[in-house]
Amino acid sequence: MDLEILQIASDTKNNKEIKNFTHKSKFKSQLCGDEIEISILVKDQKVIEMGYQCKSCIYCQASASLLSKLSINKSLTKIKELSEFVNNFFKNSNVKFSKEWKVFEKLFHKKNISRKECILLPFKTVTKALKS
Repeated sequence: MDLEILQIASDTKNNKEIKNFTHKSKFKSQLCGDEIEISILVKDQKVIEMGYQCKSCIYCQASASLLSKLSINKSLTKIKELSEFVNNFFKNSNVKFSKEWKVFEKLFHKKNISRKECILLPFKTVTKALKS
């Protein structure tokens, strides 16, 4: 187990439900059983607050923690672009994260390919929430 992943997952500041959310979604992985619910408050096409609650492995928790922390004050367009990028990340190993999202490289690494579905679950959930 990577200690850096544990450290990221232990940042639970956004492990909460947003009461006055504008977008919300719940997703369960058919592969491993991880479950996550994400609530988002959007104002003027910008993420104001994001919370998550999950029953999942450490990789999903770390991914949700980073995503929720880094999404605040970002435009919906940026979040959607990031989600598209990460969904294709493991298919093309030559792509690199932009400086803005570079911290995700700690999770999105070849050594974690077997945990791909766990890492991507928060992104799938956010994408689903933003479509509703």
